[in-house]
Order: sequence, then structure tokens, then C-alpha cells
Amino acid sequence: MKPGERILGVEGGGTKTAWVLVVAEMPGSEFRIVDQGKMPPSNFRLTAPERLRAIFAELPKQIDRAGVFLAGCATEEDRRSLKQVCLEVWPNAKIVTGSDRDSGLAAALDHGDGIVVNAGSGSSVTGRRGDRIERAGGWGHILGDAGGGYFLSIQALRLLLREHDLHHSEMQFTAKILHALSLNNFDELVRWVQTADKMEIAMLAPVVFEAATGGDPRMMEIIEEGARVLCEYTEAVASRLHLLAPKVALIGGLFHRDSIYTHTYRRRLKKNLPDARVTIADRSPELGAAWLAAEAGDHAAFHSKPCQSEIDSLAAALTEQRNPRSENLEKMSAQQLVEVFVGEEKFVQEALRAAVGELTKAIEIVARSLRNGGRLFYVGAGSSGRIGVLDASEIPPTFGAPPDLVQGVIAGGVTALYQSAEGAEDQKIAGALALDERKIKGSDVVIGITASGRTPFVVGALARAKSLSAETILLTCNPTVAGGVDADQPGSPTPATRSDVDLVITLAVGPELLTGSTRLKAGTATKVALNTISTGAMVALGKVRGNLMIDLHTSSTKLRDRAVRVLAELAQCDCESARNLLEANDWNLRVALEKV
Repeated sequence: MKPGERILGVEGGGTKTAWVLVVAEMPGSEFRIVDQGKMPPSNFRLTAPERLRAIFAELPKQIDRAGVFLAGCATEEDRRSLKQVCLEVWPNAKIVTGSDRDSGLAAALDHGDGIVVNAGSGSSVTGRRGDRIERAGGWGHILGDAGGGYFLSIQALRLLLREHDLHHSEMQFTAKILHALSLNNFDELVRWVQTADKMEIAMLAPVVFEAATGGDPRMMEIIEEGARVLCEYTEAVASRLHLLAPKVALIGGLFHRDSIYTHTYRRRLKKNLPDARVTIADRSPELGAAWLAAEAGDHAAFHSKPCQSEIDSLAAALTEQRNPRSENLEKMSAQQLVEVFVGEEKFVQEALRAAVGELTKAIEIVARSLRNGGRLFYVGAGSSGRIGVLDASEIPPTFGAPPDLVQGVIAGGVTALYQSAEGAEDQKIAGALALDERKIKGSDVVIGITASGRTPFVVGALARAKSLSAETILLTCNPTVAGGVDADQPGSPTPATRSDVDLVITLAVGPELLTGSTRLKAGTATKVALNTISTGAMVALGKVRGNLMIDLHTSSTKLRDRAVRVLAELAQCDCESARNLLEANDWNLRVALEKV
């Protein structure tokens, strides 16, 4: 390996793909991390080659070596096939491929002997002694993955069903699950489970751990069972490798995030392997992948030091400044707090009035796009993303529009609607790929919503939309955005600017009462702005007569009653006649109006 070579490490599985770009300044030197990030899943068995190419194509192009290690890449034929996909993306690079077990071993053990126990959404146990490798578990969530997040969550859900069937009662844990999923009752939970994928179910593991930590004995039994199976696999691997006092390295989200699981595993393992040395691995598997790529040539010391490149500070955003009118919130009475909150709403009104011109242009852009066969996409993260999804979801029932006409795209996907997934916003690549999945075309319009003006997920989506000739609009509450969209630096927090998009709408609501909490004034102003844009566009498309909805979906008693009142008013007839006419036309209000 030559000094200064750029080495890409990629580790992928069923829930995410993590990557790191490193440089070794000289043989035997430490790795210097240049860039890193996370992308959508890339399990080799579950992801089509075209999808893998699309994901890899978003990674840094200028590299000398790549180590790509994916779950499901188990055989020599798999490795050759994966290498061929990689060479299509990096034709001049030295490519090393393999399983995520390999990169986990490299990250946790370097060249040494020992056992790696991985507990994330799935699970696996892999051991090494010299050139010999032994494995247990890791068969996927359908056949096993005992001890992983999916296993723990599905065991908890099955327990709920068992208690319901045997005793017709609901456990306290049921309420916690319903709250976590924003569901209302047991039947809704059952329907959700029937359509949920592995990742969605595995995401319930923190609820299981929270309940166990709170003293729920049934949840603690599930955690004990998961740890027991992982210990059983560890002991089997140690026995086959004749390791009496093995180093046991723990990797994966469950061990890193939930100390109760680490303690439970240690305690159980000590019974049968008292001399085992259990540690939490401090190196990431993607760094192990990069090291294996480097190892294909000369040896590089397996250490890292952070990138020294300058990172723009989010503190410059107006929405991150402290509000002098709320510096003593904790000392206010309830009435004083309410009065301060209500008083701050004048800044929302002022911001909206100042943006009348931009909102007008936005309505014209969106209406023109929809008239020409395009679609409207809202893209956001956190509160901004939820507001976008909310407005998009209201368009079909309000205006009778097809569900794909206006779509909300939120960082972290549907899970982020009811559970915090703030880290999902940090990658431009994820925003770009999210739009690729929706087959963005030139006639579409994309509105990126980011209070700070610099959320990477949104910036990446806007850059991708613009590259595809779609109309782009940035909605921000930060009037000082500066810099530019740099698609080649996917981890950069560089904000979007007026030159990067077709229109910028600035809602300068000022600092929040709770510093940085943009669900407050920024959220209110954003909702009003989106309401204005979408409603204005629907009016322009002829979905409204006067101020009455004439394409509403009459899917409930309330909406049928509204349709009767609308028809009676527009047709100048009594309600009974209006109802009869609607019933004769399958409750299609527009058709009924045309027959008046």
C-alpha cells in the first residue's frame, strides 16, 4: 500500500450500510478518517445488484482501494459477484469483498484470536484461532438471529398475544408498545405487526429494554433468554476452537446502547466461561472493512484519528440563538409562560407576511408542475419532515387527489413519524437516494424544508432533484444561509443557497422560546406555509368552488354530511334533494354538481 492511498471501507446489512473513507499517510501509520456516513440497507442476499450499484455509486469515487463486506455474502461465488458489482463503480480500485462477519472480526480483534458477538437488529457469533474460523447463529430473522433486536421484540409481541389469548388481558407493556407506535388499540397493533418489516420490529427493542429496566419481570425474562442463547453460541464456538480464556468482543447496537444487555450477557457467560475476557469493541466494522482492504497489500496500523477539516457550526443559524424574552422560563408561572408563548406568535405572522411574494411564486410553480403531470414532494427531517408528511397526507381526502400527487419524504422513513430518528438527517446521500426511489422527473417539484437551511438529508435531496431538472424550493427559517450544495462531500453540513434552488422561502421567525426547538414558531410558520402552497395549488387546479371543496372523499358520515351541505348550497336545493342526488351518483360530489 502506497502512502496517501484513499481507502474506502463499507459494511452493510439488513438495516443500514455504514462507510468510512480513510488515508494512511505512510506504511504502518495510523488511518486518518476523511469522511464517513450511513446509507440504506445492503444485505447481499436481499438487495438486487442494480440497487447495490445505485448505493455504491453515491459513495466517494476517487479511491485506490475498497473493502466491501455485506451480510449474506457468504460463499466464494458471492464474493466474486459482489466484486464485479464494485468494479463497475470503481473500475480502477483494488477491491476486497466478503461477509460482515469478516469486517466485524477485523474491527474487534485485529490479527488476534478471540470471539466476536454481534447483537444489533440481528445477531451472530464468530470466533477465530489462528487460521481457523468457527461460526454460530446469524441465519437471518426468519430462521433465528436469536439474541438480536428482532428476536427480543418478536418475543415480547408474542408474549402480548399469549397473555391476550389465555387470560384475555393486556399487560402494562402493551400500553408502552402502543405509545411507541402511535397506535390506539390491540387490533391495530396486530395489523401493524402483520405488515411490518424486520427493521420496524427490531426498532421496538429499546421499549423492551426500558420496560425491563423499569422492573417488568416478563421483559427481563426475554432479555435473559436472548443473552442465554448468545452465551450458548459463544461457549460452543469457544469449545470448537479450544479457547479456554477467550477474548470476547461485543459489537452491535444492543451492546453499545443498552448496558443492561451487556451486564446480563457477562453474568451468564461467567458461569460456564469464567476466564473469558469480555470487552466492548471500540472500532466500527466499516473501519475493519477499510483495514482489510489495506491488508490486501502492506500492513497499516489499525488506529484512527479524526478528520481535521473545518466543520461549519450550526450555531450560526438564527433558530439556534437564545431568545432574550425566555431566558427565565423555569422561573415563570404557568400564566406568564402562556403569555410569552402567545406573544411570540406575532413573529410568525410577521414572517409569513414578509414571505407573501415567495409563497405566491411557490403556488405558481407547484400548480404549473401538477398541471403538466408532475408531482409535489416535501422533504424534511424531524419536525420539518413530520409537518411535510402531515400536509401531504391531507391532500387526497380534502381534494380527491391521487395519493402519489403530493408526497412527504422524511429522513428515517415512517418510523421517524412516531419515534425520534434525528440521526437520520445527517447524510446527503440518504436524501438523494430517497428521491431516486421515487423516480423524480423534470416535471416534478421538490420543496426542501429545513429550519436551519442546512440539514444534509434535505440539501442532498434538493441537489439530486435539481440535477434531474425538477423544480426546487427551499423553505427555511434562517435568513443567513450561505455556502453551497456539494454533492461530492456527502457528510458536509454545508447549507443550501439561492443559487442551489429555484426559489427560497424564508420565514424569519427569530429565536425559539426553547433554544433550537424548531417545532415551535418555526414549526407553526412552516405548517401555515405548506397549507398555503398546497391549498393554493389545488385551487388553481379547479378543486375548489368559492371556498367549498368539490372533490372531497366522502369516506365518513361527517364528510358525507359536508358533501350534502356543499351540494345544497351550490345547487340551491334542500338537503334531502342533495342527499338523494349524491346517493344516485355514488356520493361523487363533482359528478353530482355536473348534473345540477
